[in-house]
Amino acid sequence: MLVHPQFDPVAFSLGPLSVRWYGLMYLAGFLAFLWLAPRHAQRMGDVRWTRERLDALLFYGVLGVVLGGRLGEVLFYQPQYYFAHPLEIFAIWRGGMSFHGGLVGAIVAMLLFARREGMGFWQVADFVAPLVPPGLGFGRLGNFINGELWGRPAPESLPWAMIYPQVDTLPRHPSQLYEALGEGLLLFVLLWWYAGRPRPKGRVAAVFLMGYGAIRFVCECFRTPDPGILSWLTPALSTAQWLSLAMLLAGAVLYLYARQRPDSSFSSTQG
Repeated sequence: MLVHPQFDPVAFSLGPLSVRWYGLMYLAGFLAFLWLAPRHAQRMGDVRWTRERLDALLFYGVLGVVLGGRLGEVLFYQPQYYFAHPLEIFAIWRGGMSFHGGLVGAIVAMLLFARREGMGFWQVADFVAPLVPPGLGFGRLGNFINGELWGRPAPESLPWAMIYPQVDTLPRHPSQLYEALGEGLLLFVLLWWYAGRPRPKGRVAAVFLMGYGAIRFVCECFRTPDPGILSWLTPALSTAQWLSLAMLLAGAVLYLYARQRPDSSFSSTQG
């Protein structure tokens, strides 16, 4: 069986400053956004997505994702711990970011950005959706490097079953890698293809919600569940699965609603 390499979470040090792999993975996700965004705007033929606007959008997005992701981890998954150790809330370099909280933060950030730029919210959301999965994939690689969010016990016959020495000696699913492939690569390919043609406003964002919700729900079946505030509803589903089901439902409602809209956010002539 494979054994988790037990990476040093610190990539390198510059004097008293330690740069962690987890932070570098977030940086890689943001750089991927900057690389993909102008290419996406070019194929959309939308001249309104200038370099200045893309930089501003990334700034808003970084704040929304980091603040929302951390608050989501605090409120959705470990409220008792963080309320007992409030200073730990600010130690984001140690990991502990909730995607669902980051999604809420990103929505707020897009609302503020759209209002400042005089753009429609769905135009912004549809543009951003296919640019998000690479960052999610890099984030899951950061989880793997940190040796956190390990999987459930796996059959010994599974070729890629992995032992996490910091946990126990049981073979486990490398669930972080499952999520990196699903939320990162698979979701990106789906959305990049789907967003390559004109769609009713809100449709691309809806596919993102449904796609991520479905992939995350399945991946949670192989991941050791976090306790979370919704675990009491039923032991069969984790808090993340309940939140993913909510995403699926919201995405389905939005998809049906967007179907009724004749306009598209694809062309620069649309508002």
